[in-house]
Amino acid sequence: MSFAIIQTGGKQYKVKAGEILKIEKIDNTKPNSKIEFKEILAYGDDKTAELGSPKITGAKVEADLVKNGKNRTVLIFKKRRRKNSRRKNGHRQEFSLVRINKIFSKDGKVLSEAPKLSKPEKKIEKKVKEK
Repeated sequence: MSFAIIQTGGKQYKVKAGEILKIEKIDNTKPNSKIEFKEILAYGDDKTAELGSPKITGAKVEADLVKNGKNRTVLIFKKRRRKNSRRKNGHRQEFSLVRINKIFSKDGKVLSEAPKLSKPEKKIEKKVKEK
């Protein structure tokens, strides 16, 4: 199973093809759009691995944007004792869910590819009359 270590949003993630990843929000993107991560720090499989110094030029990871959203509210409450001073604030961090499709090596060869997603068919249940 091939993997790649990508850098996005100031963080590093180890990804595999077909994986769904929650990352910092990517601006100016709509759901089902293609995203390319070009900051690849390392890639490889069970037997071999290639490390960059610090990045591998030419390597890339393709992904589809599943959705953009916001996390749950984090409350920040500050109180100064005996001063009758308090402050309550909330924050919701934005995120993007991406599905990793392909991992490319530095020479453009596909290392791993996720299986295609098929749309689930609607099942029609037959009503069976019991006697």
